[in-house]
Amino acid sequence: MSQPLEQRRILATAIPGPRSQELSARKAAAVSAGVSTGLPVYVDRVQDGILRDVDGNQLIDFGAGIAVTTVGNGNQRVVDAVSRQIRDFTHTCFMVTPYEEYVAVAERLNELTPGSHEKRSALFNSGAEAVENAVKIARHVTGRDAVIAFEHGYHGRTNLTMALTAKNMPYKHRFGPFAGEVYRAPMAYPYRWATGAEHCLEEAFEAFTTMVHAQVGEENTAAVIIEPIQGEGGFIVPPDGYLARVADWCREHGIVFIADEVQTGFARTGDWFACNHDGVVPDLITTAKGIAGGMPLAGVTGRAELMDAVHPGGLGGTYGGNPVACAAALASIETMERDDLRTRAKAIEGVIVPRLQALAERHGVIGDVRGRGAMLAIELVSDPARKTPDPALTAAVNEACHAQGLVTLTCGTFGNVFRFLPPLTIGDDLLAEGLDILDTAFATVLG
Repeated sequence: MSQPLEQRRILATAIPGPRSQELSARKAAAVSAGVSTGLPVYVDRVQDGILRDVDGNQLIDFGAGIAVTTVGNGNQRVVDAVSRQIRDFTHTCFMVTPYEEYVAVAERLNELTPGSHEKRSALFNSGAEAVENAVKIARHVTGRDAVIAFEHGYHGRTNLTMALTAKNMPYKHRFGPFAGEVYRAPMAYPYRWATGAEHCLEEAFEAFTTMVHAQVGEENTAAVIIEPIQGEGGFIVPPDGYLARVADWCREHGIVFIADEVQTGFARTGDWFACNHDGVVPDLITTAKGIAGGMPLAGVTGRAELMDAVHPGGLGGTYGGNPVACAAALASIETMERDDLRTRAKAIEGVIVPRLQALAERHGVIGDVRGRGAMLAIELVSDPARKTPDPALTAAVNEACHAQGLVTLTCGTFGNVFRFLPPLTIGDDLLAEGLDILDTAFATVLG
């Protein structure tokens, strides 16, 4: 067992350091330019809230690999489970000779996802693959073609999931034509709703149902897919009750309601799944990211009558439900339960939100503070009255944070949102220090 990584920030060199710069030059010569890097420091070890790079710098992690390492890198239960599984076998393909680990993960997903109805699960490799398969299932079961997605939504980089995704650059630009029969509805975005947040619930729901009725037809719609809190689109939290209204409307019209919980799932928002905050039980739910402690795994879980309607062989994939990834998932879920990481996510919210609100009071450029649990964001604007997005300021503050050893992430359709996704195992001292760095970055950039 290696020695624990000291949980403190260290700036041994400028960021990035000389060895990271050397590796960046190698990357440029070997890796497609289409694969970008937000912060070009090359990591050699990570644990909990600290990333150590090849130059000996130790950076505070406010990103968790985009909500993947929820239980912390180096989590001992995950390390032990993966090590045991690797010693036994790394692959057989579940569709050829199955194994218990796949079944055990499916059982846990059926148990933990919203609703007490009978469920089935199928495992895949990535969130995009899970979304594709959820749409396949919905179309197969309903015999309908159309799928409704939402403005600002993000669902992946495959052809179908690019069609579902709202943002052009960098995800869709010049990659078309995209899969057909995908329609986009207005998103219930309280901060930017034209008539004010207080009208967002009713007016957004009416706009959604009117669009589907007029442009698509309920009888032609196979599925509605939505992130309970939109991720890449800007951590947009719809008004309380909106998700339930949409889910009820789907049920009324025989439309499959798909909750894309790839980023929101597995304790990230302070509950197992973000749907739970609204009491919503989806027909199908897609999961990935935080499910397996950094190992590639994804799932679709849904009502048994939907999942079992697909013919044998209609779902699957060579690597889907890899045994090593399944072992990691079982250990990650055990960690979330034993260490009560749902409560920890709420505690992180309790630390971060007051600091972000105080920052917003000092700087009028922060138009909105939002999110749940350890999935939080601030939206930056150049004109608070007009809510004009300010991606240049966002980029400048992000760069200032990076220079001081804080790993921050931006997002949003307009590139003007900071998202905060620390591992749930990060300590309060690192949270406080990271927020101090953020404060200083704003003060420095704004003068």
